[in-house]
Amino acid sequence: MSARVLVVDDDPQLTETLALGLGQRGFVVSTAQRADEALTTLEATAVDVVLTDINMPGLGGLEFAERVAERHPDTPVVVLTGFGSFEAAVAAIRAGAYDFLSKPARLDAIVIALERAVQHHALRREVKRLRLEASQGARLGGDGVVAVSAAMQATLDVVARVATTPTSVLVTGESGTGKEVMARVIHERSGRRGPFIAVNCAAMPEALLESELFGHARGAFTDAREARTGLFTEAHGGTLLLDEIGDMPLGLQPKLLRVLQERTVRPLGARSEHPVDVRIIAATHRDLEARIEAGAFREDLYFRLNVVSLQLPPLRERSADVLPLAQRFLAEFARRAGKAVLRLSPRAAEKLLAYDWPGNVRELSNCIERAVALTRYDELGVDDLPERVLTHRSTRVVVAAEDPSDFVTLEELERRYVLKVLEALGGNKAQAARTLGIERKTLYRKLEGWGRGESAD
Repeated sequence: MSARVLVVDDDPQLTETLALGLGQRGFVVSTAQRADEALTTLEATAVDVVLTDINMPGLGGLEFAERVAERHPDTPVVVLTGFGSFEAAVAAIRAGAYDFLSKPARLDAIVIALERAVQHHALRREVKRLRLEASQGARLGGDGVVAVSAAMQATLDVVARVATTPTSVLVTGESGTGKEVMARVIHERSGRRGPFIAVNCAAMPEALLESELFGHARGAFTDAREARTGLFTEAHGGTLLLDEIGDMPLGLQPKLLRVLQERTVRPLGARSEHPVDVRIIAATHRDLEARIEAGAFREDLYFRLNVVSLQLPPLRERSADVLPLAQRFLAEFARRAGKAVLRLSPRAAEKLLAYDWPGNVRELSNCIERAVALTRYDELGVDDLPERVLTHRSTRVVVAAEDPSDFVTLEELERRYVLKVLEALGGNKAQAARTLGIERKTLYRKLEGWGRGESAD
């Protein structure tokens, strides 16, 4: 949706020129030549931003800005005057204006100021909404999972359909995307009465992992002074998460495959098997098909585990979830630390949205925990954020790459390029669509699909 701007100036020629220029840049423009007329318009019409002159007959621009700040606190005001000075700028900001421009101002500068004002106040409204939801204990997604973005809503749709079945699920995604969290959600929705047990297949040597999974009889090996129940048996009636399955030792894989096929377990050194009823969820950040080609993973085990595949999107592809996640982490870590930290500042929220989060949800959690520990106020500000978040620049578009690790899919390349163009044009969607040679509706649809429909405005 295009931003709606109210232009207020007693010069009808300038008002008409600004209305024409801003309209060509994608704004929906209404005009007024007096401040009292503009106040009436604001009462009757929804407006995203106001652009006003200071020196007007009757109610002046500074008094007008004060009235808008009092009556319409979510509507930012950008002040435009021919008497530019430091004192005038300070007076405008104190009156409640968001920004200050001196005449004559280039149209590009006005457009950038208006779009920044709209984005800034949209973030303020979002932070207020999240703060209210947190205070009311609102849940933003099923089973405590934040799922504002289309990508996560689609993921939870698959979870809802598969959870109540006994089907094995393979959860894939980059490190830090929340694979274990999603496995727990599947278990909680499954209705299974047994426990949820997780084991990291990359965290222990083969012999120890085999004993951990299947158990062992007394005397099965040196130091086996007593029998031990394996995790398959402990998880009977419940769910067993085989985390980092892509790093399971190759020699142990056929033994795991037999258990999955026969649904029976024989502990090490035991003479008999016993049946187990266990829902298997496997998780990995690795490309298992590539591991199969490299001879590091069995193809038959892969197909046994990968009945339903659940690909978790990285946080950079679900940016609509960043602020809800941040607010949830803020409330949690503030409670743990015994601090009265209530909210994110709009500038801090803007920095969080601009960052790419290579460490995904885990990195965001660590970032907020650090910020809560360091802050001296009831609001997290930009100074509380890590340096890497403050100095981050958007990921560059790599086309002429030589390192295979730099290669990306065509869809990811398109996403990066579109967002780069949008950033370079100050978020102006109409101009970005013209630059890209596509219709504005097409651009909106792409941004919505990437979870950037709101933050890119």
